[in-house]
Amino acid sequence: MLANFKSLTKEQRKTEIIAGLTGFFAISYIIIVNPIILTDAKIPAALSVFATIFSSALGCLIMGLWANAPIIITPGMGVNAFFTYTLVIGMKLDWQQAIAISIISSVIYMIVAFSKVSEKLSQAIPQELKIGITAGIGMFLVTLGLEKAQLITQGDSRSLLAVGDLAKPEALLALFGLALTLVLYLRKTTGGFMIAIIVTSALGAVLNIGLQDPPKVSLADLWQYKEILAQGDFSSLFSLKFLLAVFSMTMILVFESMGILEGLLPEADKFKKTFEASSVATFCSGFLGTSPTVAAAESAAGIESGGKTGLMSLVSGGMFLLALFFIPLLSYVPQAAIAPVIIITGAIMMQQLKAINFDDFSEWFPAFLIVVLIPLTGSISVGLAFGFAAYPLVKIAAKKSQAVTPLLAILSILFILQLICEAVFL
Repeated sequence: MLANFKSLTKEQRKTEIIAGLTGFFAISYIIIVNPIILTDAKIPAALSVFATIFSSALGCLIMGLWANAPIIITPGMGVNAFFTYTLVIGMKLDWQQAIAISIISSVIYMIVAFSKVSEKLSQAIPQELKIGITAGIGMFLVTLGLEKAQLITQGDSRSLLAVGDLAKPEALLALFGLALTLVLYLRKTTGGFMIAIIVTSALGAVLNIGLQDPPKVSLADLWQYKEILAQGDFSSLFSLKFLLAVFSMTMILVFESMGILEGLLPEADKFKKTFEASSVATFCSGFLGTSPTVAAAESAAGIESGGKTGLMSLVSGGMFLLALFFIPLLSYVPQAAIAPVIIITGAIMMQQLKAINFDDFSEWFPAFLIVVLIPLTGSISVGLAFGFAAYPLVKIAAKKSQAVTPLLAILSILFILQLICEAVFL
């Protein structure tokens, strides 16, 4: 793999480095947000910061060297919420048991990834569902970016969302960043996303707008990190609750990862290796003391900045390690600087909808459900479940049952079972 990096020209390496930096800053919020979410699962925030950084750095290293793909690996947003609020709080498991569930689920994920099952699954998923997954994740990113920019907020009883207070300095800074990012992107400026992040952050620092309090973490606390290493509790392995949790977690990991990678990868022939690398990284994350890692949708920010190889992933991984020493400096990169990149990246991902045949309701309705439900529920797995469950129904109703392969029918049934299990038992 190192030979592949040596074959890059100086200009290509520069582009990959810029892409890696852009991707890192787009996802850097995970260093602060993931520990905050896992705190509710009773994992100490100070130690969870180390787990988040190390699992991300290791995942990016595996991705860069094994798959040579421009994909950033971090603990997944949505998956960490499932880990905390469903497994620990909802099912009343402790975080050690949730870690054990993550490890077992990741083993199944690896079996799928390293076997021919992954290729058969990929081939069995109709193109319109793949497009729906990509566009749905894109819409999710747009929503996430608008929230981070404080341009939208939670609505009242009359609406789900409402326009934010556009008079707030944070919202005005985000609007400036969005305008700057759009201009640089449309003019195809090299490193435009990175330039926009730096300029907006500098303006925010000068005006003292949107600066965050960094987590109270010191490298002196690193010796305590062993307290959350390899702490999985498998004592309830064969209980119904444990097995149902493993089933749901596995469905999320396999199909969310497959959907994200199908949508992000600039070269489809790298899917197999990338899927394998992601599964290994996910397996390692449990032993490192955090919720499962997945391919970050924010990788698209780096890819749109020109990232095409694993060098981008390695640069992002290196930045995660450097963040150990500069965590307080992350407070100078406000959400208003990151949000425009996330918004535009999500919009770019939604462009794939143009490939769907909108003249055939049975073609676009399942994709429509995925696109709508992912951002509205904040769960990629829920969007996938409804889309996959609806596909056979609409095809059979439209007298196009030949489009429903046996494997796709099985997948649809599994997703329906996942929804039922989550509603009844979880």
